[in-house]
Amino acid sequence: MTPFIAELTGTAVLITLGSGVVANVLLDKTKGNNSGLIVIAFAWAIAVFVGVYISADTSGAHLNPAVTIGLAVAGKFSWAEVPSYLLAQLMGAFIGAVLAWLTYKDHYDATKDPSLLLATFSTGPAIRNPLSNLITETLATFVFMLSIFFIQKGEVRLGALDALPVSLLVLGIGLSMGGPTGYAINPARDLGPRIAHAMLPIPHKGGSDWKYAHIPVVGPVLGAVLAALLYSWL
Repeated sequence: MTPFIAELTGTAVLITLGSGVVANVLLDKTKGNNSGLIVIAFAWAIAVFVGVYISADTSGAHLNPAVTIGLAVAGKFSWAEVPSYLLAQLMGAFIGAVLAWLTYKDHYDATKDPSLLLATFSTGPAIRNPLSNLITETLATFVFMLSIFFIQKGEVRLGALDALPVSLLVLGIGLSMGGPTGYAINPARDLGPRIAHAMLPIPHKGGSDWKYAHIPVVGPVLGAVLAALLYSWL
């Protein structure tokens, strides 16, 4: 695979599994209906593990524009490659959301609550306060990115389980910092599926909440840049 295909494929699988678990928990008449945040957080961690495992050898398994930009700011990734990585991640996230929708299509058709339908695609605040929501996404991604820098620096190698530390990191952030906004911590994870929500023929869906859409994009990028600057200073 080329790095572009690796990022696209890894991100697509990440979002297929991640959006899939949210659909399983939130949509009507599924086997996992109402199984809760812990189920979602664990499945997202597994999704990260699989996505990283698929793409690590070829692209470094960024799967996240915030990671790509953060690494570039820290001088650990070429700025010339940033645009192709961001495009691959956005396309992969869109494809993954479509695959999750196809998996649960009958349940999308059966669910009449527009807020639940949107939540299976993109994040949203538990309490809508744009400044607080932006701070939450910034802080969560700051912790995520700073931790990644130190995980990369470590000399311990786990072979086929090298993807495990990042997966556990995502699990911890989801359980600890995911309550206010749903922990996007990844602009592509939110924007790609939000575009899919706007385009797909889903009965009973409402708007795609574009007024909020900048927060899970700006916050993660800001958090990653701040983490890169602090890591470089340290």
